[in-house]
Amino acid sequence: MMADSYIPRLQTPPKESYFLLGPRGTGKSTWLLHHYPHASRIDFLLGDEERRFRAYPERIREVVAGMKPQETLILDEIQRVPSLLPEIHALIEKKCGIQFILTGSSARRLRRAVSDLLGGRALLRHMGPFLAAELGSQFSLEKALQVGLLPLIWQSENVEERLRTYIQLYLREEVQAEGLVRHLNDFARFLEVASFSYGNLWTTTEISRESGVKRTTVDNYLQILEDLFLAFTIPVFSRRSKRKLIAHSKFYFFDVGVFRALRPQGILDSKSEMEGLALEGLVAQHLHAWCSMQREPHTLSFWRTSHQLEVDFVVYGPQGFWAIEVKRSMDLNPQDIKGLSAFQEEYPEAKCFFVTMSQQRTVYKNFPVIPITEFLWTLSPSAPSRFGENSRST
Repeated sequence: MMADSYIPRLQTPPKESYFLLGPRGTGKSTWLLHHYPHASRIDFLLGDEERRFRAYPERIREVVAGMKPQETLILDEIQRVPSLLPEIHALIEKKCGIQFILTGSSARRLRRAVSDLLGGRALLRHMGPFLAAELGSQFSLEKALQVGLLPLIWQSENVEERLRTYIQLYLREEVQAEGLVRHLNDFARFLEVASFSYGNLWTTTEISRESGVKRTTVDNYLQILEDLFLAFTIPVFSRRSKRKLIAHSKFYFFDVGVFRALRPQGILDSKSEMEGLALEGLVAQHLHAWCSMQREPHTLSFWRTSHQLEVDFVVYGPQGFWAIEVKRSMDLNPQDIKGLSAFQEEYPEAKCFFVTMSQQRTVYKNFPVIPITEFLWTLSPSAPSRFGENSRST
């Protein structure tokens, strides 16, 4: 990572105990070091620390007993010692005066304990790739579409090597070392096949056939990707629907750069198709992050009828109701508006617009057309009411 610069994230540090979850390389530790420079820290990526607390989870009581009230204790990669969570839960319930911050890059072993701790007044925060609003004037659309927005990669001097290493790190340390799959080669082949479903419908039967693994195994592999925060799916928006809709969800890796590193390319692959998928995926990961960072719940979905009328993204929640169609081309045509027109007919309450590679705002057939960089800059959790509205020129 380049030595110079800490890039502030759009996260407000809570005063209460909380989980900070997200994939490796998203800058959780860097952010915590910046906001809690004097905090005590236990890193379970260190083998001796992991072994010490695995053997005797109650040792955490001794650590806390030696701390002063109002101090902060950071427990990195807590999923490696899940037996600690009941002890921490008990300490929070006893109001020991210590703020616990528990980071993790996997939710697989934490589900039940996280639920218990959330009930015990711990909060839940997520950290993903950079947002354009966080990078401001440092944001480059061209770079983002090629390498993604993962902080570890974005600030690297050797992007391609870093991306390859990152993929191997996850396969080796997160998937294999945690015993999440029996056959690593099958999982690696599944990842490659899954890359062809990026931005498309997730069909388990087809992926099973292409990757040569059982349908139940494909379902398990998808769950692993979601548990490791490496992918997400979005459902069909079906609220008050009058039309017959498809049933499948759409699939995305959490970052465009990871998708491009996993997707095999050759002379038969269309450059425009790849760039179109990358553009849609970049919008998807921003919207997914925006929804997860709102205090009030918002849903991210898409809309597609059985007659192939489609809208790329639908955001619905207390702040508003938006339908968004992403187009790589700057020249729209009547065919492009069919999905938005049908959606607006069915949901006149929704604000419908295009996001494209254009350089300035225009209007096409009464639909606003917003330049993608401008749109991404508006996706700041600190100003939710400006979603899709005019952004600052940073």
